[in-house]
Amino acid sequence: MSKLYYTEQGRIISTLSEELTSFRRVRKILTLPPTAAPGWLYFLARPYPGSDLPLHISVNGATIPPVMPLTPFYAWYSVPLQAGWLRAGENVFEFWTDSAAMNAWSLGIESGHAHPSSFISTDGGETWRNENMGYLNVLFGEYVVRVRLVEGQDEPPPAMAWENMTHPRLASLHSLLPSKALETGKLIDRVRALTGWISSSWGHINASMAAQYAPWDAETILAWGKFRLGHDQRLPIVMCVHYGVTFASACAAARIPARCLVGTESLNGPMGHFLGEVWFDEFQKWVVVDPQLDTIYFNDGMPLSFDELRAAGSTAGRLAVFGPGIAFQRRYAHIEAGFIEAKAGQKINWARHRGLWPRADFLTRPELTPPGHGTTAYCEANLVWEIRELEEGYGMFPYFGDQGYFNAPPVGWDEAR
Repeated sequence: MSKLYYTEQGRIISTLSEELTSFRRVRKILTLPPTAAPGWLYFLARPYPGSDLPLHISVNGATIPPVMPLTPFYAWYSVPLQAGWLRAGENVFEFWTDSAAMNAWSLGIESGHAHPSSFISTDGGETWRNENMGYLNVLFGEYVVRVRLVEGQDEPPPAMAWENMTHPRLASLHSLLPSKALETGKLIDRVRALTGWISSSWGHINASMAAQYAPWDAETILAWGKFRLGHDQRLPIVMCVHYGVTFASACAAARIPARCLVGTESLNGPMGHFLGEVWFDEFQKWVVVDPQLDTIYFNDGMPLSFDELRAAGSTAGRLAVFGPGIAFQRRYAHIEAGFIEAKAGQKINWARHRGLWPRADFLTRPELTPPGHGTTAYCEANLVWEIRELEEGYGMFPYFGDQGYFNAPPVGWDEAR
């Protein structure tokens, strides 16, 4: 058993982070219980491309071995903490680097905290403040720094949160849905109507092409994607995440139980994907749906769950059945064959690790949606991973579920609240 200690939810905006220099030194304070065992320090950081400067860290005033860059992208860094380094009560972790300019390391920060337990110094540690943070000195935030101790146990994963079916946002989205998705008939045909419509509604735009992240609001995503124009009149990021969110919200408007699934080859790797799952009463299982590439996986005519897809191993990609939306994506999103092979073709690397987004109320609770999921390594604290992932390096997350959790039917999804 072990327990994670953290003060943020990993809701970071990758373009509004904290810069570290020899003068800009940051401090994170975490209150911990007594411990006599080693622990683990996790932080989300991004070194500059081409920089080989180390990141310096101190724990309760003692400098520990520095960390070298892994990749020029936001990634999780894990540092073992020796027994005796930590103490009961407040523990102080500080980070800095050797460059005087902001060109060496960035640290993830979550804004929106009135009284954060994170601090910035701009004079090399002489004075500290927990306001006017971030590289533009405008944030009140918490740095994405977490500690896991052997003692204790994480809380059980949360129950799914569904949309309020009486909310006017669902009626508004309902008016946009294709008629076939609303007809009485086979659920698979209704789902296919939605994936074909969504996949054909806009071309994929990822974080390497744009910087303005679209919010998890289906009607806004559809509008921004169609016109390729978003906040501040800039090209918006509308990628696999946004197809999955739009699909889940459209399913709610059509009274179809659906949720969002995260899959990744590795925590810090590029082969991640965001999909949907639909509950089929007739099969008593969640079926994997890729609304970006208009894909559902079948074996002998039976749509597959995540467990079944993963069990297919290297043959899984051959089970993909594409709808008409894939032609739109190939043409208008300029998606290459390698991308399709990795996401829905022969490889399906993302099926190695599974995470569940435990909320589907994107329309009625927009304040609880993340501002940049998919633009960094996975970091949102409310993601639920499989129990086995804790032993495979996912200790920076607090929630882990067993097969019963992931495969449970959608209790209460159609109840008005």
